[in-house]
Amino acid sequence: MNIFGFLSLLGGLALFLYGMNVMGGGLEKVSGGKLERILEKLTSNPLKAVLLGAGVTAVIQSSSATTVMLVGFVNSGIMKLSQAVGIIMGANIGTTATSWILSLTGIESDNFFISMLKPSSFSPILAVIGIILIMGGNSDRRKDVGEILIGFAVLMFGMDAMSSAVKPLADVPEFTGILTKFSNPLLGVLVGAILTAVIQSSSASVGILQALSVTGAFTYGSVIPIIMGQNIGTCVTAMLSAVGANKGAKRTAFVHLYFNIIGSIVFLAVYTILNAVFHFSFANETVGVAGIAAIHSIFNIFATLILLPFTKGLEKLAYLTIPVDESEFSKAGEEEVFKILDSRFLATPNFAIEQCVTVAKQMAEITRDTLVSAKNLFTDYSEEMAIRVERQENLIDKYDDKLSAYLTQLNSQNLSYRDSQIVSTLIHSINDFERIADHGVNLMEIAQKMNRKEQVFSKKAQSEMEIFGDAVEDILDRSVRAFVENNMELAQTVEPLEEVIDDLNKEVKKRHIKRLRKGKCTIDLGLVLADVAANYERVADHCSNIAVYMIQMEDNSIEAHDYINTLTEENREQFEQMQETYREKYQLS
Repeated sequence: MNIFGFLSLLGGLALFLYGMNVMGGGLEKVSGGKLERILEKLTSNPLKAVLLGAGVTAVIQSSSATTVMLVGFVNSGIMKLSQAVGIIMGANIGTTATSWILSLTGIESDNFFISMLKPSSFSPILAVIGIILIMGGNSDRRKDVGEILIGFAVLMFGMDAMSSAVKPLADVPEFTGILTKFSNPLLGVLVGAILTAVIQSSSASVGILQALSVTGAFTYGSVIPIIMGQNIGTCVTAMLSAVGANKGAKRTAFVHLYFNIIGSIVFLAVYTILNAVFHFSFANETVGVAGIAAIHSIFNIFATLILLPFTKGLEKLAYLTIPVDESEFSKAGEEEVFKILDSRFLATPNFAIEQCVTVAKQMAEITRDTLVSAKNLFTDYSEEMAIRVERQENLIDKYDDKLSAYLTQLNSQNLSYRDSQIVSTLIHSINDFERIADHGVNLMEIAQKMNRKEQVFSKKAQSEMEIFGDAVEDILDRSVRAFVENNMELAQTVEPLEEVIDDLNKEVKKRHIKRLRKGKCTIDLGLVLADVAANYERVADHCSNIAVYMIQMEDNSIEAHDYINTLTEENREQFEQMQETYREKYQLS
């Protein structure tokens, strides 16, 4: 092979790996987080776990990605180790789908229809369709499908380029001499493991092996150890992912490693013994791309069948490697909530967004409770409740910090337009929830001072502030429920109430000035009342922001600060009807 042949080999390898990466990314986007949700809701039935692991991995074309996902699930407490074991076994079977697709490159026939099954025949067609979908598609989904087709076409072109580059090596004695050394099982396992560990994909390394097989230098006997090594090498990705994770996640990575090591040892032992007894005639036959795919599948199915009855044993082996200690049971509490914001999920943005939504909903509920508790201190003050308000506000600050940091990381990923909208809405919404909680603390501190100084509003002022407070509690409840339930109809009821609260704020202050002039209220209490009213009014503004963010998700033409002016005539009429209903409900006596 001359320098140009070597460059062709490198270029083919680059295209192959890039195509696999693009295709896998497109498949993940099209799945829209559904695969992760299926895994998350998995039952503890081992057989179902195996089938599910195989199915998911066959779709996303990477057992490493599935296993890393599992490490994240166990680390965040979403899944138990016992559930993950079966999925790991299934993932090893599912990853063989790629090698069977690549084996189509070995089809040779003069028949038109059979020849069309060869990837080099239909890949150009897929590439054309893919580029049309990417460049002319209006929806993210079409572009994602186009990405899959382009990725597949690039992968196949890379495979052909590699095969063409190495074909001349079949006549080079030095090259074939090197390959014959792989017949040593230990060397074969070692080479397979190192290659896969470097590129971190058993599917890709098996594809490279299939490309090299066109030289005719590989026999069935020599590739079996290499394929065993490739399955062991793919464990590196999960092991690296488990660094810094909790002990449960580390055990998941070790289960993956032990499954492949034990499976390889048993398979090689059985093959070697049977070959010594029966002298398999195929052992010294030249292996092709289909033969490699068959060995890859047979090994993984064999290992699963042999080890499936011993899932508990693999689990115990992992626990022996990473023993249980008291620290695992002493970390319960508030921080556990944030475990589902695992950095491993960032590789699957749809699922990561769902975790953010889950945490943000919890934050919204706590915010509502904080503000309502603070409001109630004016009518039923207790020091215990005041302390609770402060603690909850501190917790909400943690929610804001953790979510903001995670969403910022997520925003740097390759997000679809829709996902980018959701992330933006979440970032703005959690900021508003955090500000609402701050106003809750402000109200709590005002109530504390009033209690300490034994200050009391006049009966008239007290009545008005209770009505004002009830309206604010109503708008907060509507905003939180709309956010938690993703209820657009409920979100549209928020802005009319916010307008009424603005009018309430003005009317309360106007009435206070009248009482002040008549000497029915002191200046000190007047300042307190104005402070409470200002906090109430700001809470309503933040509720309005949250609702409008949600409405904007459905209609991008709506400006956040000009929502009312964008209403159609029919919607404006409904808006004014709702306003009138709220005015009657929260009318000052």
